[in-house]
Amino acid sequence: MLVKTKAIVLHSFKYGESRMIVDMFTSEAGRLSFMVPIPKTPKGKLKKQYFQPMTLLEVECEVRQRVQLQKLKDARLLTPYATIPFSPEKLAISLFVAEFLYHALRSEQQNEPLFAYVCDSMQWLDMATTGYANFHLTFLMRLSRFLGFYPNLEENDSLLFDLREARFCSVVPLHRDFLNPDEAKMIHLLMRMSYPTMHLFRLSRQERNRITEVLLHYYQLHIPQFPELKSLSVLQELWQ
Repeated sequence: MLVKTKAIVLHSFKYGESRMIVDMFTSEAGRLSFMVPIPKTPKGKLKKQYFQPMTLLEVECEVRQRVQLQKLKDARLLTPYATIPFSPEKLAISLFVAEFLYHALRSEQQNEPLFAYVCDSMQWLDMATTGYANFHLTFLMRLSRFLGFYPNLEENDSLLFDLREARFCSVVPLHRDFLNPDEAKMIHLLMRMSYPTMHLFRLSRQERNRITEVLLHYYQLHIPQFPELKSLSVLQELWQ
């Protein structure tokens, strides 16, 4: 079936001398993997720079059931980034988000609201001039709503937060995956953040890194075989 769709590049790597494998999350067909020929000249239709992580594309492809690697017929930039490739901080955030989504959306089917959220988020980051140090925290917290484990607010006045059950509680759970009252406040804080307001929440690098660790552990509890992220160490060095 021939499909024309918007797509977000999650990951790509060279396969042999003349091809690459590219993983994308698409608006119309969910997660797809492609075998893409590497163009031999700069005039090639499928340009290599299109397949950098988090690039927003419009693609035309053949989607076949039970085929692991789909055929990409055409690709062009949907919205070129103006600042992300040239800002070390934004680029580090973008690579972290790409690696995170590569694992978090491993088997994601068509989900247009989720696609729109990711696409809009990256465009917001690209346009931001200041106040985006908490972008990845806000992005991860709000993404959980689309994946089905956004924190339950019914008991948000309780002192503890059960990471496994994704809810606040007043009794210590029978496992170790919970936040004590001091750290449970982080969940309240994250749930109040949005892209326009997150600059108002001033965090130290240590606080920001701790919240990132908690959020990744939260996802590891809810997504099977979610690994440690290689890009995390680079992200943690930002904004000293």
